[in-house]
Amino acid sequence: MVRIRVLVVDDHRIFAESLAAALAAEPDVDVSAAGSGPAALRCLDRAAADGRRFDVMLVDADLGGNLPGPRLAVPVQEADKDGLVDGISLVTGVRSGHPGVKTVVLAEKDDPRRAALALGAGASGWVAKDCSLSRLLTVIRGVLRDETHLPPALLTGVLRELTAARKHRTESERLVESLTPREREVLRCMVAGLGRKAVAERLFLSPHTVRTHMQNVLGKLGVHSTLAAVALARRAGVGPADLGSVSLVSAGSR
Repeated sequence: MVRIRVLVVDDHRIFAESLAAALAAEPDVDVSAAGSGPAALRCLDRAAADGRRFDVMLVDADLGGNLPGPRLAVPVQEADKDGLVDGISLVTGVRSGHPGVKTVVLAEKDDPRRAALALGAGASGWVAKDCSLSRLLTVIRGVLRDETHLPPALLTGVLRELTAARKHRTESERLVESLTPREREVLRCMVAGLGRKAVAERLFLSPHTVRTHMQNVLGKLGVHSTLAAVALARRAGVGPADLGSVSLVSAGSR
């Protein structure tokens, strides 16, 4: 029998351990539970290192502050000083670090915008927390067949949100393409959180020249602040500059 390895991630201890215990009663399911994003990532890393990768991660949409509660049958891994990671950010991290793991978001209520964000982050499903165990098992087995699962009532709203997000991304990409290579380099430094002086040192430019490039970037992108420029850049898929290497653009290019 092929067994399905499931990781439940929820900081509501009673819910996490109760769900994990219910899933563990299934003959073809192995389950573990984690009480935070950092703890979940550690579980995934350890399982991968041991050659026993998880197949599906069930993550709370509202992953956040831990709540006290009694311990039940399945132990929950504790958070540590890494801090908290919200559910959708965890989905993004898992897609990047553990692309073979399917993720399903468990939600208290239907929310088309957040469901669209979850799917965009790499989730394969959005399921109500109060759904039946049989429904949840259907979703788990479905996502392993590369299916995407959404409540029917959410479908129209999610499609609307995804269409709007695609439109915004296309427009953002067009604006970024209008930048010169040097301006794109400056924008990537801005995405990395570097200030004007740090950008100047990294790109071997004067602070005055960097200021001019930053003003040009803001103007071409049609925004009025660095934060807005970074948000637009992220929508366009622009990543941060690699701070471990120097610019590939010639230092003589101003």
